Formats: sequence, structure tokens, C-alpha cells
Amino acid sequence: MGLIGSRDLTACSGSPTFHRGSALGTGFSDGSTVERSMIIDEEHLEELPAGCAMVDGCFDPLHKGHTEYFRQASLLQVPVLCNLASDAYIRSHKGRSPLLAEDHRAAVIDAIRHISYVFVSRHGTCWSLKRLRPAYYVKGLDWRGRLPEEQVAACRQSGIEIVFVDCQLASSSGILNGFLKGMQGQTSV
Repeated sequence: MGLIGSRDLTACSGSPTFHRGSALGTGFSDGSTVERSMIIDEEHLEELPAGCAMVDGCFDPLHKGHTEYFRQASLLQVPVLCNLASDAYIRSHKGRSPLLAEDHRAAVIDAIRHISYVFVSRHGTCWSLKRLRPAYYVKGLDWRGRLPEEQVAACRQSGIEIVFVDCQLASSSGILNGFLKGMQGQTSV
């Protein structure tokens, strides 16, 4: 995956930008570049900059509420790391196959401007919190009061601030269930 790079707060009229080791971003007339986000594998986690905001979920299917979640996490003015649930997690916890395979979901999320890094988690959220040690663990308001205790404990032990954001516009499960219900109605006609 290579060198992750450093944060530059002065380029592009004061907007935060991220630079890879070589100039792989989009060039501007002032010589600055805008970093494209990156998919990080487990062996390169230690190269992540300290102080990220971590968002996590299945994002299958991805919807407007997710992009608002990412946008609000980016308002913390630190790189946003998406901890993406693996296909195995979706099968075991959702009881279904993923609509998009994890590498496809990672690529789609990687293209979203609010996301700096994507990590496909094969060990669960607690492992990621302990290993990645983000400054912030960002969740939607719908998780307030029902965040798993082991995640709260992992944050407490690692000094991670839990931030709840108001972005619940839809639910992936609700979208899928509505779609399937509509499909069943069409086949019974």
C-alpha cells in the first residue's frame, strides 16, 4: 500500500488535504494536491496517522444517511477512517449474503470525499478500536444508549471519545426489506 503521508491544512484555501508519498492527488494551479482516500490492509495499520475519527458499519446497501454520517464525522476536522464490516460479518450477523462484496463496498466508500481511509475489519469493532486507537468513535444518534458495552469499554480503556451524530435518514435493512416486499408483491400478481 505504501506510505500513507501527512496532513496539510494550508493547501487548497485552508481545506484539509492528504498527500501520499508521491503526488498521486489532483493537482491545482497553486501546486497543491487533494489526496484521494485509501483502502488500508491489516499489515499497514501502523502507518495510519494518529487522531482519526472512526466510523463503522456494513454499508450494504450504502444510502444517503451513511453519506451524511461520513460528512458529519468529517466536521471533526481529522481524517475519517471507515471500519467496514466484512462479508463474513454480514452473513453471520445479518443472516444474508452481502449485496456488494467487501472489496466493492470498500471501493465505493473509498471514492466518497469525506472518507480518508477504509479498512475491511475481519475481527470486529472492538478489535479495530483497540488496534486503531482513533481519537473519536463516531456513531449515529440511534446508537445512543445501545452501543455494546464492550465497545464503550474499549473506548474508555483507549481514551477514545464517543461522538454521536444526527444522521439517521434510512436503514439499510429497512431499504432491503422494502425492496424484497415489493418484489414479493410483483411475483404474486
